[in-house]
Amino acid sequence: MNGTTRPINMTARSTLSKAVRYGGALLAVCVGLLSCRYIVQAGPVPDNVLANRFFDHWIAVHAGAASTALILGAMQLSNVVRRRPGLHRASGRLYVAACIAGGASALVLAAGVSTGPVAASGFGALGTLWLYATLQGLRTARARDFPRHRAWMIRSYALTFAAVTLRIYLPLSQVLGIDFALAYRCIAWLAWVPNMVIAEIYVRHRGPGPRVVSQPFPAPSCSSQTDRML
Repeated sequence: MNGTTRPINMTARSTLSKAVRYGGALLAVCVGLLSCRYIVQAGPVPDNVLANRFFDHWIAVHAGAASTALILGAMQLSNVVRRRPGLHRASGRLYVAACIAGGASALVLAAGVSTGPVAASGFGALGTLWLYATLQGLRTARARDFPRHRAWMIRSYALTFAAVTLRIYLPLSQVLGIDFALAYRCIAWLAWVPNMVIAEIYVRHRGPGPRVVSQPFPAPSCSSQTDRML
């Protein structure tokens, strides 16, 4: 009985895991494409976003960078891309650049929010940790410590994915009849703190794995070049 139950349970978990991954990737792409409207200045703009003191110019930078990071990050965590070192390295560089621009512009916009210091500190903490996790991912990749590189990039993308969870919580709070100003202050933290908790549990459950130490190569070759990341 146990022998037949275990494969069924494993299949169910695998199916659920794929559904979560693909569903999250689809949401990320949709939110990323929708946010591009700030770049071309088309479509409605929420009142709270328009009220930001640094809306002009900075919102376009942030929307463009965060949208790029959302879409590329979904690609970077897929096995298909990670099995192709050249593609993974190239898109990884773009992802890091997008996160740096998105995190820096997030700090500027956090200072200009119109809903008070609680929301400002929430978005400011998000921008700071986003930059830190992404730069740690870059550092460990350059050190060829790939297991820890993957762990840091999972943390980085959990913070990037706050753009999606924010857009889930905001309409949900309005459906529940919660005052917008109160909801926005809470969501400034809720958009990313649970994401980080889930990412950290996942990373610690898997474990970072053994550290990979760079070894000197007698001469550069095609195989050594394709094995390098970022």
